[in-house]
Amino acid sequence: MTNNFKRALSEGGFGVVYHGYLNGSQPVAVKVELLLRVHHINLVNLVGYCDERDHLALIYEYMCNGDLKDHLSGKRGGSVLSWTTRLRIAVDAALGLEYLHIGCQPSMVHRDVKCTNILLGEQFSGKIADFGLSRSFQLGDESHVSTVVAGTPGYLDPETGRLAEISDVYSFGIVLLEIITSQRVIDQTREKPHITEWMGFMLNRGDITRIMDPKLHGDFNSLSVWRAIELGMLCANPSSEKRPNMSQVVIELKECLASENTINSKNQDENSNSSFEMSMSFDTKAVPSAR
Repeated sequence: MTNNFKRALSEGGFGVVYHGYLNGSQPVAVKVELLLRVHHINLVNLVGYCDERDHLALIYEYMCNGDLKDHLSGKRGGSVLSWTTRLRIAVDAALGLEYLHIGCQPSMVHRDVKCTNILLGEQFSGKIADFGLSRSFQLGDESHVSTVVAGTPGYLDPETGRLAEISDVYSFGIVLLEIITSQRVIDQTREKPHITEWMGFMLNRGDITRIMDPKLHGDFNSLSVWRAIELGMLCANPSSEKRPNMSQVVIELKECLASENTINSKNQDENSNSSFEMSMSFDTKAVPSAR
């Protein structure tokens, strides 16, 4: 179509645009770079494309458990995502964004990070999806600061004049607060409509049980929850200078998940020992009974 990428028309946020011909006669502009060079275990994989007469489609891998938003809202039904599972999904999504920011050459900004763009596969592994608004930038190029507003209301960086990697961090902070609370990002029925304002209001009361998703029924460790809340609020800080980068977010979330797993394992061991001691205390027969 492009005669081996012979003629470049321009180079923008979506990669290099080449001149080409469709069916050998119709002039077209071909954007080729964006999806072809992005490969990571925590990004939804592009399998291929279809261009057959009037049928145009991009083909992605199937994510059998849908999107994170449906699970948090209860629309999917079934069991509630445990706190440990939510932390794992958060780690997966953070790793995907970290790859876009520092693993891609040139780096990429997603620009529409939200729960509906985090898809869940088998065992509820999380992957970032929908690169429709993504932009790529050369490292060291001042063009990494974009003035084009893009994204979803509620997730948008308050510093709307600066859309760079740190804006993805803000959006991820909002996602993390949703994971913790299952609250809507914007809810006009609340005293504080935006989730960051509501969180600040609730944190002043110091009652973690009123912040956490009630569907968890208190099945979580308060230490890991407080660390996650602090991280979410830090990512969603109105000042971009006070936010961490995605590599720092990944480190903190992994430590948070590790502490939760350690506590869960300890509790399971204690429960097992208690069950064993109880069974021994009631086992007073010298010989086994008939079956």
